[in-house]
Amino acid sequence: MSGLKRIDYSDNGTPLVALHGKPAGQARAAVAVFPTFMNSTPGVEAKARELINEGYEVLIGDFYGPEAPADPNEAFVALEKLRGDPPAMRQRLRATLDLLSELAPDLPHLAIGFCLGGMAVLEMARDGQDLLAVASFHGLLETRLPAQDRPRARMLVCHGDRDELVPRSHVMAFWEEMDEVGADWHFQSYANVGHGFTAKVGLDGSPNPAFDASADRQSWQAMLGLFDEVLSNPRT
Repeated sequence: MSGLKRIDYSDNGTPLVALHGKPAGQARAAVAVFPTFMNSTPGVEAKARELINEGYEVLIGDFYGPEAPADPNEAFVALEKLRGDPPAMRQRLRATLDLLSELAPDLPHLAIGFCLGGMAVLEMARDGQDLLAVASFHGLLETRLPAQDRPRARMLVCHGDRDELVPRSHVMAFWEEMDEVGADWHFQSYANVGHGFTAKVGLDGSPNPAFDASADRQSWQAMLGLFDEVLSNPRT
């Protein structure tokens, strides 16, 4: 957690723990970072530190609070419980954004997420939360609450075309949903790339066979490019 400071917060009485970091100089913007279904991991924290090095203030959110999973089996149970109540999930995400607003009230706000976190930032966009842009990395695309209005946030979705959790039917449904409400969305799909392509190691610490250095690099640069654009030319 080097460079990241623990901050306690809550959502409707549920205690949560965020990790917060700032660059040495003036931050360009503040970024809410949403982790995988295992909650924050060394890989996610490394990505947050990369953002700090790029001049962004960051806050890694907490999905679960005291019910944080200890292993993948527990994580799948916690994931399904969280996804099973979409309004409550969106409120949990909003609690992190509210904390970020308290910490960085004068900065524009962005959000990124990985796996469950990728789904999370798309839910925040669908919910109309106050974000300039969101970037989803190998995130789940399904939703039980499709967007009803044009999202405020511009959206970047970075997707492995062989993601076993996101079939092409989900991709097409997402495109159609976003077109229906006139969303501003970018979709990058990487051939022969599976789920979790940004993670260099697996949950057990061994090399992750799904890691793809090219897709990881290209998706990160796409995110930085979008952030540069929205901060230079914000749309209303």
